Amino acid sequence: MKKSFIFFASVLFFALSANAQLSGLVNKSQVHGSFEADLMYYQPDEAMGITDSLINGRNFAFNGFARITYSLGNFSAGLRYEAYLPPIAGFDPRMEGNGFPYLWASYATEKFSFTVGSFYEQFGNGLTLRSYEEWTLGYDNAINGVKVQYEPVRGFILKGVYGVQRFFWMKYANNNRGIVKGADMELNLNDLFVSMSNSKVRLTLGGSAVSKYQIDNNPVYKLPRNVGNVAGRFNLGIGKFNFTSEYAYKINDPSAINNYIYKPGESFLFTASYSRRGLGVFAMFKRTDNFSFKSDRSEKENALDINFLPPIIEPHTYMLASMYPYATQPNGEIGFQLQVDYKIPKKTKLGGRYGWDIHINYSQINDIAREQLNDSTPLNQRGTLGYTSQFLKFGDQIFNRDLTIEVDKKFTKKFKGYFKYIYQEYDIATLQGHPGEPEIKAHIGIVDMTYKFTSKKALRWEAQGLFTKEDNGSWAAALLEYTISPHWFFTLSDQWNYGNEETADRLHYYTGAFGYTHKTTRLSLSYGRQREGVVCVGGVCRQVPASSGFYMTITSNF
Repeated sequence: MKKSFIFFASVLFFALSANAQLSGLVNKSQVHGSFEADLMYYQPDEAMGITDSLINGRNFAFNGFARITYSLGNFSAGLRYEAYLPPIAGFDPRMEGNGFPYLWASYATEKFSFTVGSFYEQFGNGLTLRSYEEWTLGYDNAINGVKVQYEPVRGFILKGVYGVQRFFWMKYANNNRGIVKGADMELNLNDLFVSMSNSKVRLTLGGSAVSKYQIDNNPVYKLPRNVGNVAGRFNLGIGKFNFTSEYAYKINDPSAINNYIYKPGESFLFTASYSRRGLGVFAMFKRTDNFSFKSDRSEKENALDINFLPPIIEPHTYMLASMYPYATQPNGEIGFQLQVDYKIPKKTKLGGRYGWDIHINYSQINDIAREQLNDSTPLNQRGTLGYTSQFLKFGDQIFNRDLTIEVDKKFTKKFKGYFKYIYQEYDIATLQGHPGEPEIKAHIGIVDMTYKFTSKKALRWEAQGLFTKEDNGSWAAALLEYTISPHWFFTLSDQWNYGNEETADRLHYYTGAFGYTHKTTRLSLSYGRQREGVVCVGGVCRQVPASSGFYMTITSNF
């Protein structure tokens, strides 16, 4: 009896201890997540030439995802479920399907972190490696493998990655994509050396090396199985000035993008900026030559990009300003950007009571200057070195030229305005694949006004005009938006192609929308027309077909 009591007491003690530990683990654990569902119902629209649904006889399209992250102390793990049933028009049809393409687990201490599964990473400016996800483009080049980061001393960071990139729903064994492996080192001298900790000079140095391994199964050419890409960079701050630069060099990488030439590639990026109260100046120069870097040399679309080429243009978000977006040209581009931000002080004769904010941005991107290898070899001939090119020489062809002038003015406590003028020159033949079409020269004007009735109710209206003789001619656009913070918004908008030479194509692309937000959940519903065009984010673009119908989005996070 006594032994039974002791045994029972021991079991009870261990059970209570285990329960206490489990309760402690539960209390220390954290779970976060988010989800989004985008639904589209397509309908015929004879004026737009849409007589049937857009996706293989199916009127509905659905894009959705759910993310969940769990953390306990130094450990964290997560997953993402995605569904494209089928994908919304304009997304790559290879995305159709559903499942868990993103699973990961990580352990991190003050100096060390280790991740297995899917992950995103960027070395420097991304010239050697950048894996990331952009939901609005349907773009995801996550790496599935192992990532390690180690900081032996403060200011000295080492990174290493090894794995294969996501390629829609394709398993690695069923696809020819290569293996990506790379390392990165960064030294922050101000953190590394105590003598520089309070210095006005701030200096960070970095370097990276990334390679891909892909088997050679080409019956015509002998292709390199290992392609290396190395880069060096620095970030230098001196008082109010800051300078950054990175240069990357890639060995010969014949591919479908560069027409299977054996020329090495290179990319160079340099920025300089100055900032003080009321004034900011920023300048940027970039040159890219034969620098597409994919883990499958046969891929031509927006997939399997190992690296990233930062754009050097003003990002436009207004309806008409974004009609002709620039897509980065990996085979060759050279250009610059200059930006000035100035604030006219308030309570001055010119600034008035609230002052003015002025923003001026100019950018120009040309093709690189190419020369034949010899008199008998045409430019870009397959199986050759392709061409030669002087490093700082601009080609005659202008891909994109953009001048933007913005003025932001507050008139009263309740009334403010935003005014914008843009001049664009756009090589639509090259950038959107419309051979034979002339270069677009467009003037764009935008007026954006907001009036606050109360602290929670506001009315915003836009008037826009795009004036050009090329492409589809001139456009006008208007938008009216009423918000009741923090819950409701109502929007009416229209884009009118009044300058189209074809009378039947002078269409109105009207849209009506409303939305409701409750805590962290947001629902929006819209109905109307979507004009055909191109959507770009960070120089990466996708084609959007014309459509008409209902569009609903639900987002939430916890």
